[in-house]
Amino acid sequence: MTISWQDFEKVDMRVGVVTDAKDFPEARRPALRLWIDFGPELGVKRSSAQITAHYRPAELIGRRVVAVVNFSPKQIGPFVSEVLVLGAYNAAGEVILLNPDQPVAPGSKIG
Repeated sequence: MTISWQDFEKVDMRVGVVTDAKDFPEARRPALRLWIDFGPELGVKRSSAQITAHYRPAELIGRRVVAVVNFSPKQIGPFVSEVLVLGAYNAAGEVILLNPDQPVAPGSKIG
């Protein structure tokens, strides 16, 4: 399926920096709760991410991630996920986080 350029422009993807990460034992599938700083325009947003195969909470602090920031919030158990952190699936079906390979400011748009 193809989409128009106008459709793509509706998806707001930004770079953020993980400021806090915690286990999410209440989730149905193994997940972490993330707090991500997207700079002064958007501030800190929360996300539930199924990334436990390769990431531990402490090692995520300070890491840059890419996320879709304009989805409607989603209630996941007792936690509201406000953004969708993006990753690629490896051969085992585990998520590997996307991140820029050069430093960019929190809130930088992906285009």
